[in-house]
Amino acid sequence: MSDATRPRRRGAALLACLLPALIAGCLPASAEPLRAVLELYTSQGCAVCPPADHLLGDLARRPGILALTFPVTYWDYLGWKDTFGHSLFTERQRAYATAHGEVRIYTPELVINGGAALAGGNRSGIEKIVQDTRAGSALRVPVRAEEQGGRIVVEIGADPEPPGRADVWLVPLLRSRAVTVDRGENKGRVVAYVNVVRGLYRLGAWSGQAVRFEAPRSAVEVGEADSYAVLVQGALGGRPGRIWGAAKGPGL
Repeated sequence: MSDATRPRRRGAALLACLLPALIAGCLPASAEPLRAVLELYTSQGCAVCPPADHLLGDLARRPGILALTFPVTYWDYLGWKDTFGHSLFTERQRAYATAHGEVRIYTPELVINGGAALAGGNRSGIEKIVQDTRAGSALRVPVRAEEQGGRIVVEIGADPEPPGRADVWLVPLLRSRAVTVDRGENKGRVVAYVNVVRGLYRLGAWSGQAVRFEAPRSAVEVGEADSYAVLVQGALGGRPGRIWGAAKGPGL
């Protein structure tokens, strides 16, 4: 489906907030290098989204992949308000579209590593890109996240030739949930999700040096979230750019 109506901007209930300061540090080796971060922009009000949601669930189980569900809001007017949708995610998808020179947004859409984008239901196209990505090297910036004494510690490795400035995001996630839709285009259907994003919290910036961030565990205990991810993402004039590094939290 294409974006027929620009959603009204609502106040950011999920605040993209700066968390405690960074200090230089060394990065332990990662046990599971990631090669692909998949962002699915989806809606419970979109009749063609459930197959894409199911596909993302399949992809999430593959090694080297971090799969994220971003529920958007612009189909809420069709009769069913998405129970996970947030304008922050709609704005993120729109920012990607602007960065890619697109004038419309649609669901389902899959964005890979903050770059390539294609229809979320295009299984063959997605499989090819994912296979090509997994056959390549890991994401260039090493990232490690772990919990220590009620705090989340994030360590970003150094890059002697950094591709540019990046933002570091802590992303609370609800690992699994099934939703029964009572109205709208998916009336009577049960939609199954994996790794539903419940917020975006900016930890700080990375510019090539090894850095360390800390945040209280409570920072990711929002919207029933039971895990989290970390993204190191290029910033293009305030818009999201390429993802250079990522890490999974517990249970992912």
